[in-house]
Amino acid sequence: MVIFPTMTYVVTRPGGWWEIRESVATPRGPRARTLASFKALTDEVLARARAAAGRPFELADVVRSARRAGAPIERSEPDAHARGLTRALARGERPRSGLRRLLVSGLSDDPAVRRAFDDSIARWIGATPRQRGDALVQLLGLADAIPSKRPGTRCAFPGLSPERLR
Repeated sequence: MVIFPTMTYVVTRPGGWWEIRESVATPRGPRARTLASFKALTDEVLARARAAAGRPFELADVVRSARRAGAPIERSEPDAHARGLTRALARGERPRSGLRRLLVSGLSDDPAVRRAFDDSIARWIGATPRQRGDALVQLLGLADAIPSKRPGTRCAFPGLSPERLR
């Protein structure tokens, strides 16, 4: 089986639209197909394109191509989130109190407050389901490595070795 190289790029379309396309070299010449159409390049658009792609592509290459094509880019950067939060606040919407406290501490210039934020649950708010699942599997592995006391036996707590945690 011959594997032909692919290239993923962004092109301008009429009406302020852009497309992420995948070009594939075939024995009959190059072919291109649209992976996703968009008005602004977002993480969701990139995820749709990645799911539709025949071969993996580098996100950074697609973002560079979008910049060259003049497409608006609204990636998951702090400024994009801040704009969204500001729009919601202007509409009278407010985050729950726990999230408000995390936001205030995360935006603080005080090093002690920042350390507390960095050590908090804040890192798990944005965790993907895969990251949460991996953490759960590790936690269950730890729980399995801890010996349990069986009725009628004495159980001394042994040291946990790396072999028992696997």
